[in-house]
Amino acid sequence: MTQPNDPNQQPYPNQQPYPQPPGYGFHGTPPPPPPRRGRFLTFAGFGCVGVLGLVVLIAALSASGGDSDDGGNTAAESSVSASAGARETSEQGGGGPVKLTAERAEFSKSILADGSDYTSVLVTVVNDGDDEVGVNPLYFTITDTDGTKHTVELGVDEEEIDTVDLAPGENTSGTVTGKGTFTPKYVTYTDGLLGDPVRVDVS
Repeated sequence: MTQPNDPNQQPYPNQQPYPQPPGYGFHGTPPPPPPRRGRFLTFAGFGCVGVLGLVVLIAALSASGGDSDDGGNTAAESSVSASAGARETSEQGGGGPVKLTAERAEFSKSILADGSDYTSVLVTVVNDGDDEVGVNPLYFTITDTDGTKHTVELGVDEEEIDTVDLAPGENTSGTVTGKGTFTPKYVTYTDGLLGDPVRVDVS
């Protein structure tokens, strides 16, 4: 019979001793091998090539984008130039639905004119478009050789142009008159006061 607290007795007779790793507790154990650097260098090389390729791609896209922008600007400038040219043609009395001519005329005093001086211009309006065109003395202004713009004085000239609507192909003539004595340079007509202006030199 086993006696308790027997100093010669193993505490756990069936238990195997805990295995210790090789070299545990001994000096001179060889250090672990250094990490391999070949794979790291390979990844670093691919990374540098990728960054360089990205820089080249961005530069190429920037260059093509700049060319595209220049082309867009050129197209926009061409469009603006064409629009300005069309507007200038319209202002010179041609290129639009309204044809306008103007020449100097004698002032024919009406009963509505006071004792002031007046200058009259004989204008002819032709509807060369497909839509109806309105004509009214208030649609005209006269600009003199000094650059001063004169509004039309209503009813002071007996030959004043009538207020009419011109169908396509129709025309009308009459005078437009400004107050004062001046040398008319050109007449400007604007359909409905808000349309495109048509300008013609006074002959």
